[in-house]
Amino acid sequence: MTGAKGWAARGRLRGWGGVTGMAVACAVTACLTLLPLAHGDGTFGAAGAGHGSTATVPMKAADTCEDPEASLPPSGADGPNVAKIRARGKLIAGVDQNSFRWGYRNPETGTLEGFDIDLVRAIAKDVLGDPDAVIFRAIPTNQRIAALEHDRVDVVVRTMTINCKRLDQVAFSTAYFQAGQQVLAPKDSDISGYDDSLKGKRICTAEGSTAYDALNERSYGAVFEDEHEGTAQDPDRLTVPNQLDCLVRLQLGEVDAVVTDNALAAGQAAQDPAVELKGDKPFTTEYYGVAAKLGADDLVARINKVLVDYRQGGADSPWMVSYRKWLATGLPGITGPPAPKYRSN
Repeated sequence: MTGAKGWAARGRLRGWGGVTGMAVACAVTACLTLLPLAHGDGTFGAAGAGHGSTATVPMKAADTCEDPEASLPPSGADGPNVAKIRARGKLIAGVDQNSFRWGYRNPETGTLEGFDIDLVRAIAKDVLGDPDAVIFRAIPTNQRIAALEHDRVDVVVRTMTINCKRLDQVAFSTAYFQAGQQVLAPKDSDISGYDDSLKGKRICTAEGSTAYDALNERSYGAVFEDEHEGTAQDPDRLTVPNQLDCLVRLQLGEVDAVVTDNALAAGQAAQDPAVELKGDKPFTTEYYGVAAKLGADDLVARINKVLVDYRQGGADSPWMVSYRKWLATGLPGITGPPAPKYRSN
């Protein structure tokens, strides 16, 4: 047998001590500091990134979304949204708790760790003077925007891609990481990348992700939606609330591959040696940003100020220190963060 079915049948459910092991550890400890937001009905109750000179684009380009990564100029001034955080004494951050090396709960210590978590703490230190003055709230991929719209979090720092569609719903900081979409599959799979080898294969993506959008635009004949021959299947079989669920599906042989950001896929490949990234390089270029509620301009400008400081220092910058600690093994060769782009007034 070959492909995901044979891979699962041979019992290779292994990796970080098992994805399920991490999920159980997270579930046991989530009530301590993480407050999941979603009810059953969905309501609420990169390799290649590098240095570059700061760019300024005209306001017209931002308005027409020709350059979605262009954000507000940095500012240390307080405003109503920053004042609200100060009055509360805590920054409420929407994060992931299951993405290895980005935002995950260490099952041994029970603490949240990762590249995104380091950035959240840097924001809290700047605004509140204390990197630990944070309330972390675990949010699934498909509810990152709703968490901001319903004022459940101040910021979302969760490998969230900046794009034109999302600019109508949330406000973004300047880019803090460059990534791209790539295929993750078992090593013995005949899938070679984002190409014709996907034809007829069952592909898992996270709901509300740019990976789903990419497949929707061009699928190469892959099966990626939760309906087959007019008969509804498990509604969460191929399109799942959380990206990590895709890896579980892959390990169980319920799907043949996953399409996701290479930054996340590299972490999953590090956790499970039976899977690997397919293709020589990502087939898209995407940038992660810190998301805030639409209209929270003072907070966005303050975050951009934090990011200016976070990038400074070359090889000794906080950004590079965090990169070497969490990401360099799986995403080697990155020499620095993407250069910020600002909208002109």
